[in-house]
Amino acid sequence: MSSSPQDLPPRISAFRKWLQRVLVALVIFTITLVFLLMTKEFIWGGRTSHQLTTLDPKGSFAQSIQDLVNPVFAVAAVVFVGVIGGIGFIAWKFRDKDEDDDHFPVQLHGKTSFEIGWTLLPAVVLAAVGVFTVLTLIDLNKPAPEAIQVEVYGQQWWWGFHYDVDHDGSFTSPGDVTTATELIIPVGREVELHVTSNDVIHSFWIPALNGKRDAVPGQNHPWKLEASEPGVYRGQCTEFCGLSHANMRMLVRAVPQDEYDAWVANQQKTAVEPAKGSEAELGKNVFLGQLCSSCHLINGVNNEKVEGEKGVKAQLVSGIAPDLTHFATRGTFAGSIFNIYGPDPSTEADPGGDAADVSLPGNPGGALVGGDSAPYVFNDPAVEAWLRNPPKMKPAYAITPTVVAGVPLLRGMPNLNLSETQIDQLVAYLKTLK
Repeated sequence: MSSSPQDLPPRISAFRKWLQRVLVALVIFTITLVFLLMTKEFIWGGRTSHQLTTLDPKGSFAQSIQDLVNPVFAVAAVVFVGVIGGIGFIAWKFRDKDEDDDHFPVQLHGKTSFEIGWTLLPAVVLAAVGVFTVLTLIDLNKPAPEAIQVEVYGQQWWWGFHYDVDHDGSFTSPGDVTTATELIIPVGREVELHVTSNDVIHSFWIPALNGKRDAVPGQNHPWKLEASEPGVYRGQCTEFCGLSHANMRMLVRAVPQDEYDAWVANQQKTAVEPAKGSEAELGKNVFLGQLCSSCHLINGVNNEKVEGEKGVKAQLVSGIAPDLTHFATRGTFAGSIFNIYGPDPSTEADPGGDAADVSLPGNPGGALVGGDSAPYVFNDPAVEAWLRNPPKMKPAYAITPTVVAGVPLLRGMPNLNLSETQIDQLVAYLKTLK
């Protein structure tokens, strides 16, 4: 037995009316919010400084993804608004009215034309989205034999890069370049990446230049980057990989072709020899006498020690540590979470940046190609703090070893308990490594 609205107690009737009004208000609010969220100005407040946004592509591959995403979101928004709007219209049009004496509205069952329509239309929309998605993926994964070839290898918790400079298919030939933390590329040229890992699964992602690509031990995943304008593009490992996953960042510096050529030429050189009797020479001796020289390669200084029986493969799970041959040509270190350079506080001019603000990547200036870093200066406090106690600066399993095949191995850099004098000498030496 049913009852009309007049038969209901006043409180229940009032509650039903309130509920209907709330539903309509929520529908209107939801539709308005969707339209606002579709505008980049609303999301970012007109700002373009967000370093991990996918909404501001800076290269052809990122633009391809954006060109696919925009219409898909537009279609999704139309469907969303249509469905929610329909619900709102029905809720309002057929709301319970006090003056309506009918117990029930006229009951309808089935409408063949409507049922065919709302089955075919989504199928057509999804098919179109699928076709354009596949075409975009084919373009993103198309081989680029003329591109710069770079092997990208991840490990807890930093990224390293091997450049096949002579295009012989090997990344370890004489003249090839090995670096860490920062990927240097020329503007306007495709860079084909060969992404892998030395320990666990990671994921390489520079959102302004392309999507994500997993780095898997024992596998080689091809990927591509291209920057349409000079700049610094940040990234983040997006596959949980252990204690310092959040501190495993990456950075791409896109520079003009001539600057890139100068960078490659400088990277191919062996390490600079410090002046006799200098504090830097004392720092070199400290380096050679400590465990750090068993893991970190400085080309021309400790090659045999790193590759020896008690070298890096006998020390770390990943079997590799950041190459320090040209440490002072980079703007950041330790997985790109600390700055090597910052503005010179003694000058009146403000070149931008902040040595202590890790959200603003350090700028090596001319040091990038082995020259003078002015108007930027070496960030002594950050490097000193790192040498003083690395696990405190960046959490790692560097205290309790991980036993692999019966061998105790570390993940990350341990505290070497260096004296303040040794730290000062090491910093003086690292400054010379351009």
